Amino acid sequence: MSDHPHDREAAAALESLRSALAGHGITLPSLDLHLLSYAGRYDSPPLISLGNCNPATARRLAEALAGGR
Repeated sequence: MSDHPHDREAAAALESLRSALAGHGITLPSLDLHLLSYAGRYDSPPLISLGNCNPATARRLAEALAGGR
């Protein structure tokens, strides 16, 4: 990853999301920066890939989000 401000922004957002999910006991193993988004235009930050999860994790994620209303 380069030292571009967009890269730092995306990495910080990724770590913030990973930490917030961990606070609810949720781990998304494939949560990471979407490397193909680096191949696109460089006027926006790279995407964050939320990835796949099993049904139990999806339910925990939904419960955590619903609890924040």
